[in-house]
Amino acid sequence: MNRRTFAIAVALLAIATTPWVAASAQGLKHSLLMRGQIVDITGDIATLCIGKADGAQPGQILDVYRAVPVSIPQKGNAPAFRRQEIGHVRIDSIVDDHFARASVIGGKVANHDIVELRPAKPSH
Repeated sequence: MNRRTFAIAVALLAIATTPWVAASAQGLKHSLLMRGQIVDITGDIATLCIGKADGAQPGQILDVYRAVPVSIPQKGNAPAFRRQEIGHVRIDSIVDDHFARASVIGGKVANHDIVELRPAKPSH
């Protein structure tokens, strides 16, 4: 972890653990740390950290990716991970501004996998 990343992590921890800002920190935690993740998976039902505030809607199909280590050395500050497509989920319901429930429709997804809305197909 480089110094800048460490400083950001310490600052976020300080904000999240300060009682008088705990309520506003929830939004910060969602935006910076959790947004776009699978936070729970039970059977074929996933809870996503994507909700109404992110524009999520029932029926949307999302691609699921996992960060996997790169086996070759990286130069400079380049990430030592790549994204590997794991599967797909379909949003069943919106829980609130920050969360949605989705059905796994392909692949073997897990907690902490990354979800992203599929790009729209170009219309002709």
